[in-house]
Amino acid sequence: MLAALATGYHGPPQLTMGTALTSWTLDPWTLIGIVVLGGGYLAGVRRVRRGGQAWPVGRIVAFCGLGLGFTVLGTMSFVGVYQPVLFYVRSVQTILFLLVIPLFLAMGRPLSLFIAAAPGPGRRLAAAIASPAAKIATFPAITTLVLVVTPFVVYFTPWYQAGFTSTAVAQVTHLAFAVPGFVFFWTLLRVDPVPKAYPYVVSLWITGAEVIGDAILGLAVIASNSLIAGSYYHALARPWGPNLTTDQVLGGGVLWIFGDIVGLPFLAAQLIQMIREDEADAVVIDAELDAADAQRAATATPAAGAAAAGSQAQPASARPWWESDPRFSGRFEALDEPD
Repeated sequence: MLAALATGYHGPPQLTMGTALTSWTLDPWTLIGIVVLGGGYLAGVRRVRRGGQAWPVGRIVAFCGLGLGFTVLGTMSFVGVYQPVLFYVRSVQTILFLLVIPLFLAMGRPLSLFIAAAPGPGRRLAAAIASPAAKIATFPAITTLVLVVTPFVVYFTPWYQAGFTSTAVAQVTHLAFAVPGFVFFWTLLRVDPVPKAYPYVVSLWITGAEVIGDAILGLAVIASNSLIAGSYYHALARPWGPNLTTDQVLGGGVLWIFGDIVGLPFLAAQLIQMIREDEADAVVIDAELDAADAQRAATATPAAGAAAAGSQAQPASARPWWESDPRFSGRFEALDEPD
């Protein structure tokens, strides 16, 4: 306390385990956004269920419990209290808004909920999602580039420091991180309607590019020859904790390592979605095969059956299903070519 008075420091006390658990603040603008999003989501769930449709609890937990819950932690817990004081805590907040919060919001399937709960506006939303402009805007290379470049712009321009002195800039920064993050996860997870469903191998490549982007950002912060927002931190005169250089190095490490760790639940969600889609495809294929067998059995005659038994040629209808299915037939064209 005496050191703080001597330096003119007027921020929160030294960050410890105790202060991390007990330090809370109010961010009224973020709270309004949380109430609006959470209330709208729950109202949509209620309307869908009243209409006789199911809406799993897991989606509610993902959107309201985890997505909006991490928003509270990122702005009103010790993260919100100490992010103007410690560079590495600000980095934690960045990763929360850039990757963690958007991931869980996307897993809550808000677009599907809106389309189901509000049929009129929902149809217009579905049409907008399927439009050529949406396909261009959500091209994986574009969404990944925006996700990777945005934090570079924030951290290496006056934007970073302006977020400490302007409430409007701080709120815009949160949106500038969260919106590209949501679009990124929405288009790759494909749990909601998307402009174009790219193969999952594309998703894996894009995820790898995002991981590399996080690493480059973290290393750039660590290797920076100058302090980011140095004038602000010097004027703050924090008398406790790591020095400014060490603090920035720790922040770069958070951006790098924490950002990569967040990719693990995303990969898990992708794998789960892949398994579910494979199971759904298997059900469709089995149904198609059963229908084809039933149709052949209904139209076949004994004479036709005898003729077919004596023929050496394999009828097209009896060929393996994967050779006639357009999703796989192209892979077997070379097998049909004469020697």
